[in-house]
Amino acid sequence: MERSTLARPYADAVAKLAGEGNAWSAWSERLGLLALVAADERIQSLASNPAVPAARLSEVILSVCGDKLGAEGANLVGLLSENKRLNLLPEIVQLFEAMKATQEGVLEAHVATAFELSAAQMAGLLARLEAKFGRKISATQSVDKELIGGVVIQVGDEVMDASVRGGLANLAVTLKA
Repeated sequence: MERSTLARPYADAVAKLAGEGNAWSAWSERLGLLALVAADERIQSLASNPAVPAARLSEVILSVCGDKLGAEGANLVGLLSENKRLNLLPEIVQLFEAMKATQEGVLEAHVATAFELSAAQMAGLLARLEAKFGRKISATQSVDKELIGGVVIQVGDEVMDASVRGGLANLAVTLKA
């Protein structure tokens, strides 16, 4: 079974709690902290050790996190420990953050460029994307030298290819036709 399929019920439950309490940011912080703690190799070795009971694992995680998780966060830790699902925290965080972005009306975008964009260039690009989509855009950027020049922007499942590599590929298709 795919990890995101296993993680979805947990992310859905946390999103429901976040929505009921209008605590999207608080849950985002809690999940981020939990994912960071669960990624620690010592916690992972405890979690994978069948001799360590789930209650003890929860206890250790909660002591590391202090009181930052609250009662509901502690319940989540207990549930994930009991079901041996702590390893799904990265997927739970990713799914939750996507739900949070949807709730807040924010679209996630990825911008791939041949060269690093300056802050001003990125801000200008984001402004144009926000005008095009009519929503707030949160973007990540990567550099892909194989693009030669230009930009490839992915917003949701829409891809806009304005790269030299994409242009050359289109030209090749046109010449073969």
